[in-house]
Amino acid sequence: MSTDLSRLQELQVTDVIDRAQWPDGPPHELFAELRSGCPVHWSSSIPEYPGEAGFWSITTADDVHAVSRDWETFSSEVGGITALTNAIMPLELIQAMFIGMDPPKHDRLKALFQRGFTPRRIAEHEDEIRAITVGVLDGLSGRETVDLVADVAQPVVSRVIGSFMGIPPEDDAIWASLMTATLGASDPDLNPAGVEAVMQRDVPEIFERCQRLIAARREHPTDDLTSVLVHAQLDGQGLEEHEIVMGFFLLMAAGNDSTKATYCSAMRALIEHPDQRDQLLADPSLVPSAVEEALRMFPAFAHFRRTATRDTELNGAQIREGDKVVMWYVSSNRDETRYEDPDRFDVTRNPEHQAFGAGGRHFCLGTALARLELTILLEETLKRFPAMELAGRARFVESPFLNQLKVLPVALNA
Repeated sequence: MSTDLSRLQELQVTDVIDRAQWPDGPPHELFAELRSGCPVHWSSSIPEYPGEAGFWSITTADDVHAVSRDWETFSSEVGGITALTNAIMPLELIQAMFIGMDPPKHDRLKALFQRGFTPRRIAEHEDEIRAITVGVLDGLSGRETVDLVADVAQPVVSRVIGSFMGIPPEDDAIWASLMTATLGASDPDLNPAGVEAVMQRDVPEIFERCQRLIAARREHPTDDLTSVLVHAQLDGQGLEEHEIVMGFFLLMAAGNDSTKATYCSAMRALIEHPDQRDQLLADPSLVPSAVEEALRMFPAFAHFRRTATRDTELNGAQIREGDKVVMWYVSSNRDETRYEDPDRFDVTRNPEHQAFGAGGRHFCLGTALARLELTILLEETLKRFPAMELAGRARFVESPFLNQLKVLPVALNA
């Protein structure tokens, strides 16, 4: 895509995170222009949050890869992991999660969880995850229309991550609500009380509920991941309570949101492109390839952020120490230099992508689990409802961080 001089001048003063740019999800045309004419782009402010500093937008796959792998220059710990530093959750709490740490502490803490998320360990849960999915789909019997977000995706992913964390099924809904309100704090439907309520209401409840779980695991250790956190030892010392709570929060947040987001967007794409759905129905062995294409086109998180620890140059841009550096996966996953016709949904493409990060230490811990969940969800949904159609307007979460639908009404046509 070529960009003329006048448009380039307009792009240079564009606020990428301005809500007006995101009425129906990520502004893919804008990102395409940035990749072509201004791949490392400076936004001087964040309009809704005047107390927050501006940021660099990293839009190409190569540059996202470079930033991801250079933790010494681009830190996860110094300034947080999203474009907003303190506007929703204090930096101190973000830094208590391993996703908000740098080595060596990041590496030691993440290693505690990795043994529970190896592909072999995850594969052992396939029958259980399939049973959860089938059970939720069975519960739709007799209904003509449903909301795929609330009626299928959310109960499935909540029970799956709940089973890993040792949460009883009757608490799935409250944890899902807490995670949704916190991560979707800027969306008036997901969090009607406003951003301030996250710290005043939701975070205290998360701590209170988690502290009860911590106390129970201290008295009666189990083999769930909450118990792993409670009894973890780093350099001979246990984690502090807020580190346990925030480790729990990280796993619950990712488990509740990531698979739900990509599954719903994938189903919408299959409905809107019946030729692609027909290929999967004719050849179910293509489902894993479709999963990778959905992850490429619809990454659950639009961005993560690093902070420059020193003056540096990236693709011609002079980045200063302390600057925010935002990696836009919704852009890098549609980079024309990596993918032919990148806006086309193609279930046979089976692409590499950056939906789980772009390499380096912060590559997603739950990759194997997300892939297994997505594969099972697509297989079972298509098997049960091969003629599903849209039954209303799909609506995106109002967020430049969460890339997901909050409503997806469909007619089952069972």
